[in-house]
Amino acid sequence: MLIGAHVGVAGGYDTAVAYAASVGCECLQVFAKSPRQWAARPLRAEVVRAFRDAIRVHAMGPVLVHTAYLINLGSDDDILWEKSWTALADEMARAAALGADAVVTHLGTVHRRDPARTPERIASAIDLALAHAPADGPRLLLENTAAAGSTFGDGPEELGSVLGMLDVSAGRVGVCLDTCHAHAAGYDLSRADVWRSLIEEFDRCCAMPIEAIHANDCAFPTGEHRDRHAWIGDGTIGYGGFAAMFDQPALAGVPVIIEMPGDVPVKDAENITRLKRLRDACVEPAPPGA
Repeated sequence: MLIGAHVGVAGGYDTAVAYAASVGCECLQVFAKSPRQWAARPLRAEVVRAFRDAIRVHAMGPVLVHTAYLINLGSDDDILWEKSWTALADEMARAAALGADAVVTHLGTVHRRDPARTPERIASAIDLALAHAPADGPRLLLENTAAAGSTFGDGPEELGSVLGMLDVSAGRVGVCLDTCHAHAAGYDLSRADVWRSLIEEFDRCCAMPIEAIHANDCAFPTGEHRDRHAWIGDGTIGYGGFAAMFDQPALAGVPVIIEMPGDVPVKDAENITRLKRLRDACVEPAPPGA
């Protein structure tokens, strides 16, 4: 498993890659534009070229892009829904330009007027977004939530209900597991047996493996639906929970991204070091079929 971090790009995309390398990243995640804006100017050719060159020089990858927080693919507001899938298509195009391997997105909220329509509403938005995105672009990974409020996608069953309805996007969509979100939603990832059962549930409900992990400890007890990230080992998942993560054969080769609160570079360097120590303490299993 390769370990990296979500890194800021305010100082430039190529500078972000150099920063990632300096704190020990083996892979990384970035925003392709401000996460709190619907639209932004296109990425300049020289910016894209510098980023791709830096990725190659530092042998960094996989590269993930996280979508803007405004996107709500389940909204019952037709204007917001259209803005959301259009924004997702734009994120996919930006990620393709950057040479990213995957785009990670939250799904949004339950359809307020007709909750049963939510999976179809989200799937339709994804199909439209991918139909307007580059056909040879990155994969789209759906991220689980902490099951707080009206958010949708709190686990394999809800994610699977969307994946099972997708049409033109067949073969282009997967799943990303956020450990803090799963723990907050009620999956006690401090326990190795829960890791095993959750992976089995993803296989059963989503018919596909986990393709990326956001490795964040959780500041609150499991099942409290409070999405508050904590440093690795300092939360209620704990070192034991992340050691169990590295011990899962099904997760071999999956990129692991931290999204930590705190000041740079300490927050990234320290948490990457903690995860690498846990990884090095176990014999990483070979990929299935190897």
